[in-house]
Amino acid sequence: MGRTTASKPKVLIVEDESDLSSSLAYALRANGYDAMVADRGSVALQAIDSFQPDLILLDLMLPDMPGLEICRKVRGASSGPQPAVIILSARVQEIDRVVGFEVGADDYVTKPFSVRELMLRIEARLRTHMAVGQAGAEKTSAQEQNPVVSFTLRNLRVDEAAHRAFVDDKEIHLSALEMRVLVYLFKSPGHMRNRRELLTEVWGYHPEVASRTVDTHIKRLRDKLGTAADLLKTVRGVGFRLAAPDEQGARSSQASDDHAVDSLGSLAR
Repeated sequence: MGRTTASKPKVLIVEDESDLSSSLAYALRANGYDAMVADRGSVALQAIDSFQPDLILLDLMLPDMPGLEICRKVRGASSGPQPAVIILSARVQEIDRVVGFEVGADDYVTKPFSVRELMLRIEARLRTHMAVGQAGAEKTSAQEQNPVVSFTLRNLRVDEAAHRAFVDDKEIHLSALEMRVLVYLFKSPGHMRNRRELLTEVWGYHPEVASRTVDTHIKRLRDKLGTAADLLKTVRGVGFRLAAPDEQGARSSQASDDHAVDSLGSLAR
């Protein structure tokens, strides 16, 4: 986007409720951001090209098009850096969060929400977004100097550098966040990671932020792992881990793990 470190991060607010968008714009500017408001999807798409935001706050219920369609168009762009996307929605069902993540959202915040927590989430998403961009810029030289990093556990194989994962030698398609979760757990197999660690280390959230994001992604990741799903273990009421290298995975444990994730999620409500 060409933004220098000295310039203000740009946030595009796509929201048709004028009171809410005005309040968000005020809060963002007070926290050092350059904010722009778009009350329709068509206006938002134009602003994405002209304003070139670093992050988009995206409402799903817009007068002229679904917010999910805007997210798809953003993620479908083939050139240039892409902004981070945080969905703001009154839809609270898990399926709504899953669909939002599937079309490329980086976070999902349900209304009503705390403006202070939203500011922390924005800060975390921008920090992660910039770190990923910097890592991408340095990727070529790093690959020349270091060997390719890959992980294998039973029938699950992950190529971190190529952002590819395989189960039974067949590729499975993971989102960037799902891949980061898997790699993070792979780097310490057998060791439990609690939700706060995952939120802080993988999502880049401030420790004060609570979120159901981890539970949603773990469920979705386990679904995609198929016959390797039992390698992703739930430590009931605490967190998650990958099976240790010398641990024999029992595929019959899948139902128990799914129930445990539901239990863990209920504790976070």
